[in-house]
Amino acid sequence: MYLEVKFAGFGGQGIMLAGKLLAEAAMMEGKQVVWIPSYGPEMRGGTAYCTVVIATKPIGSPIINNPANIVVMNRPSLEKFAPMMKPNGICLVNSSLIPITSGRNDIIEIRLPCNDVAIALNNPKAANMVALGGFVGLTQCVSIQSVEIAVKNEFHTKAKFIEPNIAAIRKGAELAVTDEVRVKYEGVKV
Repeated sequence: MYLEVKFAGFGGQGIMLAGKLLAEAAMMEGKQVVWIPSYGPEMRGGTAYCTVVIATKPIGSPIINNPANIVVMNRPSLEKFAPMMKPNGICLVNSSLIPITSGRNDIIEIRLPCNDVAIALNNPKAANMVALGGFVGLTQCVSIQSVEIAVKNEFHTKAKFIEPNIAAIRKGAELAVTDEVRVKYEGVKV
């Protein structure tokens, strides 16, 4: 198994946390993991992205110029990273904030309204958790249970955040595999 994904959005959207939780879940499952964060010049409101690589064998290089998969939480991130994607990858788009598609006909685009789902769950700051759950639900790169344990470990001193974030992850995983959120293209197997 080898999987690479880039999470991207504005600073303050929880991009780094989503990537970190995925990496920790993979480590718990005994997989090889690389997590590399990158920030724009501003912390909150500026650009932020991280790359996560998960493998069952040692990872040769942690640097990924052309990601196989992306999870984008804002329009500038979609416009920047979608053109760089490898064909047949998954592009999970936060359709709550991104009204356009990637314009690619050789990838699988999942349009998941992460912010809207988080608001419906009475947890508006959990859009990142909805996206993380969606990506894990689609790829099965780690189990949802491992992600839930990573959430419990991350928020062990702030217990009130555990169940709401787990609920957002579960809802994202549930919605991402429905036909309503998929944009299907010819030649790409869904």
